[in-house]
Amino acid sequence: MDSPEVTFTLAYLVFAVCFVFTPTEFHSAGLTVQNLLSGWLGSEDAAFVPYHLRRTAATLLCHSLLPLGYYVGMCFAASEKRLYFPSQAPETWRVFLLLAVLLPTIACTLIYYWSRDQWAHHPLARTLALYALPQSGWRAVASSVNTEFRRIDKFATGAPGARVIVTDTWVMKVTTYRVHVAQQQDVHLTVTESQQHDLSPDSNLPVQLLTIRVASTSPAVQAFDIRQAVPESPCSVWSWVPRSLRQTRPPCHCPRVLASLPGKDGPALQRPQSSGPAQQQPPRAG
Repeated sequence: MDSPEVTFTLAYLVFAVCFVFTPTEFHSAGLTVQNLLSGWLGSEDAAFVPYHLRRTAATLLCHSLLPLGYYVGMCFAASEKRLYFPSQAPETWRVFLLLAVLLPTIACTLIYYWSRDQWAHHPLARTLALYALPQSGWRAVASSVNTEFRRIDKFATGAPGARVIVTDTWVMKVTTYRVHVAQQQDVHLTVTESQQHDLSPDSNLPVQLLTIRVASTSPAVQAFDIRQAVPESPCSVWSWVPRSLRQTRPPCHCPRVLASLPGKDGPALQRPQSSGPAQQQPPRAG
């Protein structure tokens, strides 16, 4: 390829990766789907569920248009290939154009299906419908989620592409294309992975990076994972746990702390079983 093609390809690749994964610099510059379409999406604080119904659909469509945007850009960066006339373009580029047009077509078809019956077929709406009473629908559950999200005592943490939100009733994970929702009284928490880090970049203290599996007792609700940095100090082991989930068992390596906290009612947080020989727990003081 000529130099303009290489330059444009590299620049567009960097832009596409940053637009999909949205680093801090892109958030600061406002180059996100949420910011570019803020007028149509509305406010997350005012209507959490309707906002994410539209956001996930808009994100899917915008990301599906990236290959087509690359083809349009190459029409100017490599004008000698005559890409603006597909019939005269090389066969490889004709195949690429076909795929670039097919992706947004599939995305539009899927979004149209989601939006039917006022978004009743959207994955988020279908998940909420599992918690609806027989005489009500998913919109009643969505109204409850919206109300709880507006409260100031909710717990929220994580990057925009993997944000964890815990309200009085719900545990939610907001991802790029989906919002996972589970009711607290039905969830079972399991630590599936634990990574040790000597120093945290924020506090300069040892931390554990935990991967926690959130599984509902209802098989129809899809399980999801959350990642959370937890201080190593037993004194601060509860600091990461939202107030509404503080009946769970803390993920601490200290046997004394684990032994002093018997299981309680509510969602249970379990550690993975060790494959090695069982270790004798030290006796509790007192």
